[in-house]
Amino acid sequence: MRPGGLARGPGRPAVFLDRDGTVIQEREYLADPAGVVLVAGAAGAVAALREAGFAVVVVTNQSGIARGLYGEVDYHAVAARLDELLERAAAPVDATYYCPHHPDFTGPCDCRKPGLGMYEHATRALGLDPARSFYVGDRVKDVLPALALGGQGILVRTGYGAEEEEGAPPGVVVVDDLAAAAALILSVDALSGPE
Repeated sequence: MRPGGLARGPGRPAVFLDRDGTVIQEREYLADPAGVVLVAGAAGAVAALREAGFAVVVVTNQSGIARGLYGEVDYHAVAARLDELLERAAAPVDATYYCPHHPDFTGPCDCRKPGLGMYEHATRALGLDPARSFYVGDRVKDVLPALALGGQGILVRTGYGAEEEEGAPPGVVVVDDLAAAAALILSVDALSGPE
């Protein structure tokens, strides 16, 4: 990447990452920290993105809380385990946001993906530029915010991604995994010239 490549614009670009099926292996309604297993290459991808100057933000729907399948204490234990694994690999994230809601159980909210609430909160809290950011996940709802905010959506084939690939909207790039997404992001930024 060219030096100072991320200094353009009003805020720092970010890579928004879905958690389950993208950063960690998909386990439906994960409530046990012992079940946290990083997707192969995920820690290296996070480290490379941070080294390049991107903010890395995890955004995750956790409807299991609304469904009563696990509590917020369980969610936080799983999140702490993920943080521990990433920090051990010298790849900590800048922030994590989660939505504990589901419209069938708690009514509508503005944070559940593809809603923009978590992204808008992160943008304000961290001084980010959503239009120069990337939105990576294994479900179409993870990448739809890119269309609303002007960034680039990247669907990964891990987790549910292979099943959802056919439904990817125009303009969304599909790659094998988070490592491939990071390589693409870094090559795009390296190739972009000054504005």
